[in-house]
Amino acid sequence: MSEPMTQRQGEILEYLKSAQRKTGVMPSTREIQHYFKFASQTAAMSHLRALERKGVIQRLPGKARAVVFPEELDREEIVDIPVYGQIAAGMAGEVEQEKEGCISIDIATLGIPRSSRTFALKVRGDSMIDAHICHGDTVILEFREPRDRDIVAALIDGETTLKRFVVNKGKPYLHAENDEFPDLIPARELIIQGVLVALLRKAA
Repeated sequence: MSEPMTQRQGEILEYLKSAQRKTGVMPSTREIQHYFKFASQTAAMSHLRALERKGVIQRLPGKARAVVFPEELDREEIVDIPVYGQIAAGMAGEVEQEKEGCISIDIATLGIPRSSRTFALKVRGDSMIDAHICHGDTVILEFREPRDRDIVAALIDGETTLKRFVVNKGKPYLHAENDEFPDLIPARELIIQGVLVALLRKAA
């Protein structure tokens, strides 16, 4: 999977779409430069090349305003999802709930409904590797009630962790996807903070 767009690239993409809707044509690199107060047109061009590499736009050779959206992506499906710190995929630990910016993703490609209330967390640890969730990945989670066997971000007895939600004989607990980690059975409380809907991994 390609790496997610930066916040600046997402802003440029929204500007291109807005300008296209209003004027019927794409802004030139000089107009992009002035709008974002870049020091040179080269900066605008480098952002456009990055967006092209990620498949969000296409540039046509020999055209002055050479930016065209691929048909399948011109549906306003790029959304910004807030990133809230890290979550332990190891032993339960404290989660940093400070917002660390946003990532821009194509929700249509990931199959996430536009109406979903989503947020992102960076994974720390190896307790979910058998579910192909690795240290350094970013997980996209939705605010909703979990179903049995969903992977969730959960607050268990005051500490936050990423695990599989399991219900056995009416009693819920958290299961690690790594034999080296024990199941977590709540002593006092188990609060589900979000249910996994997508996984992002930066290209190596």
